[in-house]
Parts: sequence; C-alpha cells; structure tokens
Amino acid sequence: MTGEDALEVGTAAALPVEEVLARLGGTTGGLSQAEAERRLATVGPNALRTHRARRLAVLARQLRSPLLVLLAVTAAASFFLGERSDALIIGVILAASVGLGFVNEYRAEKAAESLHSQIRHRCLVRRDGRPRLVDVTSLVPGDLVELRLGDIVPADLRLVSVAELECDESVLTGESMPVAKNSQAVSAGAALADLHDCALMGSVVHAGSGTGVVVATAGRTEFGRIALQLGERHPETEFQIGLRRFSMLLVRVAAALTAGIFVINLVLHRPVLDALLFSLAIAVGISPQLLPAVVSTSLAAGTRRLAQHRVLVKRLVCIEDLGDIEVLFTDKTGTLTEGRISFMRSLGPDGRPSDDVLELGLLCNEATAPDDGHGRVVGGNPLDVALWEAPAAGALRTAPARYRRLALVPFDHERRTASVLVEDDGGHRMIVTKGAPEAVLERSSPIGDQAKAALEAEFAAGNRVVAVATRPLSGEDARRTTLTPADEHDLTFRGLLVFLDPPKAGAPHALERLTGLGVTVKVLTGDNPTVAAKLCADLGLPGGRVLTGQDVEAADDAHLAALIERSTVFARVTPEHKARIVRVQRRGGLDVAFLGDGVNDVLALHAADVGISVETATDVAKDAADVLLLEKDLDILADGVIQGRRIFGNTMKYVLMGTSSNFGNMFSAAAASAFLPFLPMLPSQILLNNLLYDSSQLAIPTDSVDPERLRRPSRWDVRLIRRFMLFFGPISSLFDFATFAVMLGLFHAGPPLFRTGWFVESLATQVLVIFAIRTRRVPFFRSRPSLPLLLAALGVVAVGALIPAAPFAAALGFRPLPAPFFLVLALLVAAYLVLIELGKLWFYRGVPLAPAGRERTPGHAAHRRAHRFTTSAALPAEGRRR
Repeated sequence: MTGEDALEVGTAAALPVEEVLARLGGTTGGLSQAEAERRLATVGPNALRTHRARRLAVLARQLRSPLLVLLAVTAAASFFLGERSDALIIGVILAASVGLGFVNEYRAEKAAESLHSQIRHRCLVRRDGRPRLVDVTSLVPGDLVELRLGDIVPADLRLVSVAELECDESVLTGESMPVAKNSQAVSAGAALADLHDCALMGSVVHAGSGTGVVVATAGRTEFGRIALQLGERHPETEFQIGLRRFSMLLVRVAAALTAGIFVINLVLHRPVLDALLFSLAIAVGISPQLLPAVVSTSLAAGTRRLAQHRVLVKRLVCIEDLGDIEVLFTDKTGTLTEGRISFMRSLGPDGRPSDDVLELGLLCNEATAPDDGHGRVVGGNPLDVALWEAPAAGALRTAPARYRRLALVPFDHERRTASVLVEDDGGHRMIVTKGAPEAVLERSSPIGDQAKAALEAEFAAGNRVVAVATRPLSGEDARRTTLTPADEHDLTFRGLLVFLDPPKAGAPHALERLTGLGVTVKVLTGDNPTVAAKLCADLGLPGGRVLTGQDVEAADDAHLAALIERSTVFARVTPEHKARIVRVQRRGGLDVAFLGDGVNDVLALHAADVGISVETATDVAKDAADVLLLEKDLDILADGVIQGRRIFGNTMKYVLMGTSSNFGNMFSAAAASAFLPFLPMLPSQILLNNLLYDSSQLAIPTDSVDPERLRRPSRWDVRLIRRFMLFFGPISSLFDFATFAVMLGLFHAGPPLFRTGWFVESLATQVLVIFAIRTRRVPFFRSRPSLPLLLAALGVVAVGALIPAAPFAAALGFRPLPAPFFLVLALLVAAYLVLIELGKLWFYRGVPLAPAGRERTPGHAAHRRAHRFTTSAALPAEGRRR
C-alpha cells in the first residue's frame, strides 16, 4: 500500500484504527508536510467542483432565446430562397448582438470566478506531529483531522478518538437527529447510517469533538459520489423572480404584437417571408434581449466594488438582496465590540483575585495549542484562546504540570458549559466545569453575597464573565476515566474569570449609517442581559425592554411579534430562539438579515432573507450565509446595502427604458404597417436599431443613483412597470407618428427615405429618453448621469445619424437624409423629452420611492434556505458554488 490510495469508508469502518492507519501509511502524529504534498500531487485536490467561467456555457445562454433561434432559421431560409443580402445583414446583426451579450456575461462569470477563489475553508490537521490549519482542498488520505463544534466534516474520516461527538448527517441519510459517534469498528457491510465510527464528508459536528484519519477525499467520498451525479441548480432569488416576471410581461406583449403584425401583413398580401421576418424582428426589438447582460454587468461591477470594501457574495444576484434589508439582527462580539477579547482577572468565591481559579480555567480549556505550551494557539473559541494567551497565564502554562487531563466534555450551546476530568500528582481526581455563570450556578451550591456582588459588578461594567466550579471524586468514582454531561452536578463554586471586549470605535457611526438607510439594528446574543444592554446603551442604540430567552419561550408568535417591535436587545437566547425571532419578524412583511459567525447562529442564518457571516466564522456558518464579510464591521455592511440598492436602481432604469421606448416604437411599427403600402422599417434595420440601442444601455451600471433612492429598499412592482409601459409608450408613439407625417408630408419620402428618417428618429428618442427616465428629479440640473452613460448615449445617436451617409448604407436599405430633417429631429427630440418630464410629474404623483412590504413567493424562501444547507454547504472550498 503506497498510502495515497483512498479506502472505501465502509471498508475502513470495519477495520481497527491501527490497521486503517497502516493501510494509509499514516500515524497518530499525522503525515509530514512533504508527504502530504506528494500525495496531493498524486490524488488531486479535495474538491468536488470548481467555479470556472466557461465560454461555451456562456455562449449557449445567449442562444437560448427562441426568438433569436427562430429569426436565425428564418434568415437562413431567406438566404437559400434568394434574399441573400438581407439574410447576410440580419445574420451579422444577430451575431453582433449575441457577441455583445457574450462578452458582458463572460466578464461577469470571470468576476464570479475571482470571487469564489477568495472564499476559503480551513481545517485543523496534524502535520509533522503538530497541529496546523490548512485549506480543506489540500487534505489527502492519511491526514489526521481534528473536529470541533460547528465544523463541516471535510472528507470521509475513520474516527480515532471522540469526546461526546455527534454529527448531523441529514445531508446524506435524511436522518434529522444527530448521530452519536465512537471509535469502535462496526461489522462489515454496515449501512451508511450505521457507520458510527466514521465521520462523513458534508456532515456537521453538532456536539463534542473528535479526531479522525482521512480515508477518502473529493469524488471518492460518499458525499462526492452523490454530488457528482447531481446537477447543481440554484433556486431563484426575489431579484431573479422579479426579472422573470418582467420578462414574461414583455414576452406576452411581444407575442400579441408579433401575431397581430403578421396577420395584418398577410391581409395586405405582402410576401409571407417578408411578413414573418418583420414580425420576428418586432418581437426581438421589444424583448429585453440584453437585460441579462445589463444585469450581469451591474452585478459584476457591484461585486468588484464590494470586494474592494471586503464584502464577498456567494452568488452575484445576492448583492441585490442586500439592498432589501430593513431589519438587521446581529450578534454582539466583533460586530459591536472590537472582537479582541482579553483576559482581565480571575476572582475567587470571596470576590478577591485568585490564581487558583485561573489555573482551573486553563485546565478546562479547549484551545488547541502547541504541545510544548509555547506559541500562539491555532484553534478554539475566543474566550479559551484569550485565557490561554493571557500574560497572567504564562507562568502557569510553563510550570511543571500538577494535573493530568483524562477526559473532556466539550462546550455546547445547549448546556453552555464545558467540563474536564483531571488527576493531580497524588492520584486524586476532580471534575472542573466552566461556562456561563447562570448555567454553572444552576449546577452548584449557593454562592455567597461577596461572589454575587462581584458578579453583578462585572456585568454592570459590561465585562464578559465565565464561572468555574469543581467536584472532587471519591469512592468508586475516583477510579473513573470517562466523563459525561450528566456528571455536571453538585459542584462547588470556585470563582470567576473576567474578560474585556470593548465597544468598537466605529460602531456608532456604522449604526448611524444603517439607520439612515432605513435599516433597524437589533442585537441577539447569548451573553448576559445586563452586559448586552450596557453595550447597546454605550453605542446609542434605542432603549426598550431587554428580552431574554425565557421571555421568548413564554410568548406565542403574536405576542412575540409585538415584543420584538418594542425591543432592541435579546439576551441569553438559544439558537432556536434566534431563529424563531427572525422568522416572526419576517412574517411582518419585512426583509430581515442576520449576521452571525458561530454554529449557534446557523438556524437564524437559514431563517433570514439574507444570511451574513464573516470569513473567520465556523464552516457551517459560512456555508449557511449568502454574504461573507472579510471584516466583521457594520460599516462595510452598510456599503453592501448601498451597493445592492444602486444595482437595483440601475437595473430598473433599463427595465423602464424597455417598457417605454421599445414598446412605443414597436407599437408604432405595428400601426404603421397597417396603413403604409410598404414595411415601415426592414427587419435588418429593426435589428440594427435594437443592437445600437442596447449597446448604449450597457453603460447604465456605471450610472449614479439619486440619494433618495438609496435611503429605502426598492422592490419589483410589475403592476407599476405595466402602468409605466402603457403610459409612456404611447407618448413615444406620438412622436413616431409625427415623424411619419413629416417624412410623408414634408419630404414626400419613398420607402428608403421614410425608413431612414424613422430609424434615426426612433433611435434618438429611445436612447436619449434614458436621461429623463433615470431619475425622478430634473435631469442634468438636479441629477447628472455618469460620464460613460452620457458618452455612450450621445455616441450611439451620432452613429445612428451617420449610418445613412456611410458607404454601406445602401446595402442596409438607407439613403442620405436632407439637412432640414436634422432640424426637425432636434425639435422633435426636445419636445419629446419635455413631454416626458411633464408626464413624470403626473405619473409619479403619490407613488412612493419604495413600495411598502414585499410580494413573497410561497415556499420560495424555505426552498432557498434548505438549498443553502443541503447542497452547496457541504462542498469543500474550491468546489463550493453558490
């Protein structure tokens, strides 16, 4: 056996640990770094999928439009029927249109690829006999991995040792209850659900801790075999649902116009092929052909800007979700506080300083430190790490060991305690328990007045406090070597460990910004109510009743909803309480975000509309989140909210353009084809018009958004869009009809000149109207467009005006326009924009900038949250796709 070969997890489960290690060429001290690198080069990375921008896939998406395909087929048919020049022109325009969409969407895919390369997951392994953090993609068979609460198991492991380890394997087996684990081999041929001596890739550490040797990675794991057989389909976000509904609205309108135009042309005895091509060109002209490219460009640009502010989104469309936030529930540590927890002092039962309590705290400590006791720790919860690294603990760490640790019951968020069984030099054994003061004191004998006073004083000062208690073992118990949560009883209170986590200096400013954006911030914490209330008061958060977990338990949903409205701080709440609070708040019709980084936050992250975590969070919290902050700072979250609203605002500009100018022009074409003895515009000219128009709109993502549009979230309102289309579309058609009258009555135009004049006028009006539609303010004076948008719009209008004079104009069916036409055109455009401005005043009367409430899709949110956890959540970092 060379060691780099993987073992079937079922085979490894039936073998003793020693034989598994022997077969894999591993040891209880782990692999050497050099050997791990050699194996990685042989077996490849521990990743199921990689996010790569694939050109063919992007190109295929551009060709999915049935209208484009049908138009291409019809053009090909016309080519073989003798209309070769027209067919060739249409083909070139179609290719240019597809190419434009391809370039922009491919750039967006490259942005997403860059984003995913920054999302990393690490795990704790033993290399060269010492613990170290490595990327999960570098795991190889034979590696020794340490599992902690909240970890996602990064590979298939044969467990070597466990301490009350339980894993949630629902992603693999469908079993909702956590499975208790041990290191005893099972019988050969055991079912997947019965492999109690293995931790399977994709499962989550629900409680306890353990160590296991990697037996299989990537596609050779049980999870990998399943995942690689399944496609990955992301559920739609609210943003995408809105886009789809808008697109379907235009598709229905396009279908009605296309059918009507085709019938009219047949009634007028025009050639069937010409009628079909013209009708299809109308359909393409009104359909939002480049909407995906505009949205992708907006999202990609937003992603890059957010990345500069150290915000990563799992999927590009999640950026817009950030803009919808109205209520933010957040934890306290690292968000409102500095997150740099430092140990301050240890107090005995009499309230005075005591090194004995500090020593007991070091014994009951889950920080992963080098075996020699020197150097910085590489894992553990922040309080344990702070205690271990405290200068006051230095002398105790390096002194000759007085105690030997025999067993451990790790911390969990239900008990809120951790315990160890230790033996001193004389062979006497003792249980040491450490945890939240309320939890420890419940299991201890009553404490004295001095200890109570000290505890209350520390809470009042806003300090974090951990209580320590012990129980000596005697009689039969004195020989035991195991420990369970049931042993945490009849304890003797020994003292307090006090930690400082000061308020973050920039938190008040960040909270002010969020309030200005219409986001209400509420705090959910497992900390003491007095400590949480003191911090929030110091930061200027609104006061009100402080709700505790007991209050949440006692209230039904209706009463809880009322309490939530009046409360800012929720303290001593369990993971289930957090999730319930989020769900109840969402039922009020508000968009809710939750920011958390621990395993105790996962339920709430799933329950929220937008789950937000941080790069240093537990694996399961990072995977449950939609958005990752590379710094735990509400200020950069405020940047994300603004960016989401800016993207939505710019997307709506394109949407409203499509509903006004496009609809108006196509309606004009339909009407004109009914009374003119010739087609008002050739199919190739319609497509060229559409291509030039859409090209100008690709600069919309660079545009600024008026400040009032950023103060509140905006949402899709298809009824408003439909009203907009039916109101402003006919205004556009009025000026088209005016152009018809000018061309026929003033210039006595034949078909080529008529088509040329209308081509230039329709392009100018539908492109320049963006300056009016982009804002509710007076354009240019009170709201200026971005320079790229200004140059793009004016440039496209100039190109449209010059095309009739170009050498290839005749091939496109154009002829030069007389000079007086451009004076008429300037008057028509000016009158059009003035009328649009007057129409805006009437149309927007009484229309709020942000519709109240949100139209929710039944079952959508639950489906999205379930998807987060059951599919992509369990993938190793390099292969994870959101």
